[in-house]
Amino acid sequence: MTELIEQAPPTLAEQARAALGKRNLVLIGLMGAGKSAIGRMTAQALGIPFIDSDHEIERVSRMSITDLFAAYGEAEFRALETRVIKRLLRSGPRVVSTGGGAYINENTRKHIRRGGLTVWLKADLDVLWERVNKRDTRPLLKTENPRQTLENLMNARYPIYAEADLTVLSRDVKKETMVEEVLAAITAARPRT
Repeated sequence: MTELIEQAPPTLAEQARAALGKRNLVLIGLMGAGKSAIGRMTAQALGIPFIDSDHEIERVSRMSITDLFAAYGEAEFRALETRVIKRLLRSGPRVVSTGGGAYINENTRKHIRRGGLTVWLKADLDVLWERVNKRDTRPLLKTENPRQTLENLMNARYPIYAEADLTVLSRDVKKETMVEEVLAAITAARPRT
């Protein structure tokens, strides 16, 4: 007589991985929202590769994002960003964190929506400012009033970020909590029609 072995129910990460399937998970949001940190940990939980599009842009151009902006301007940077992201999304599944302006570009947004499931890490101004004002590596914040610039970016970009498939609130909690919330959102998501 064979005994029935009871299997444990799938973990949240296993459920999210099954829901994601072969799609890429693309994290969007403003600078400081946690796309790289949360993305890396989410990829680890899902057992799939992680790639930061800004790091990939720096790798292929052999220049920092700041230097690219200074040498070629935002328009040329965005064109390069679109090409890199389009290439990154050709295979999957993987977790891709994007720069804050990537999803704002209509052409890039089209590739991102076609190539994956989008998660907007949404944060309020105080949370973002607390995270970004410590470093001087944000080209768009090299202004006379960087906090006001950040708020202006929020006002301009949040309506476009709201087109993402999923939204997870980024706030000051443990990163593990954020990852759990991203996994839960993926698990609960209905496939796009």
